[in-house]
Amino acid sequence: MTMNKETRTLTMPIELRASENDENKQVIVGYALKFNSKSENLGGFVEVIDPSALNGADMSDVRGLFNHDPNMVLARSKSGTLTLEVDEFGLKYIIDPPDTSFARDLAFSMGRGDIDQSSFGFSITGDGDEWEYDEQNDIYLRTIKRFDKIFDVSVVTYPAYQASESTIAQRSLEDHKKAQEDLRKAQAQKEARALRQKQIEIELELF
Repeated sequence: MTMNKETRTLTMPIELRASENDENKQVIVGYALKFNSKSENLGGFVEVIDPSALNGADMSDVRGLFNHDPNMVLARSKSGTLTLEVDEFGLKYIIDPPDTSFARDLAFSMGRGDIDQSSFGFSITGDGDEWEYDEQNDIYLRTIKRFDKIFDVSVVTYPAYQASESTIAQRSLEDHKKAQEDLRKAQAQKEARALRQKQIEIELELF
């Protein structure tokens, strides 16, 4: 399943807040994804997430990471140190970071404003996306309808390069284009056969 893992970066900033349980402790709060919000051009397409896309998604063991690095674990939903909330805006997360040197360094950099974005890793079900061509803007729109699994939410130093983070979706787009082309060819062949049949009928009527 991890072979189909995709990542996306959200431009909406994250922030440090005082913990509701301990005013002397800071937590990291942000949104991993937003519903009904078009992405930037991801390499020939833009993307939007349907509000029902998380229904049934596996979020049983999501990690909170730094730069998607599995060696830099900030929190984990399974242990209760990562809280995930689905609301009308999207998927909100609250990370209760550990008292480790890299987590303290991260909090310091966030406090300075040097690091302020987040990303998430995910996979979708086999029929979990839909493609539509926007002829006016000459670009495809991918609507994610159903996530299969959310792997992680990550605080990131800078957004991932769009071409590298959308490779799997681009392959899906190519498959969609090929399917549409095959459909057009099949329709053209059907119309050609129907036209030929009509011509034959006309010719027979002339005899």
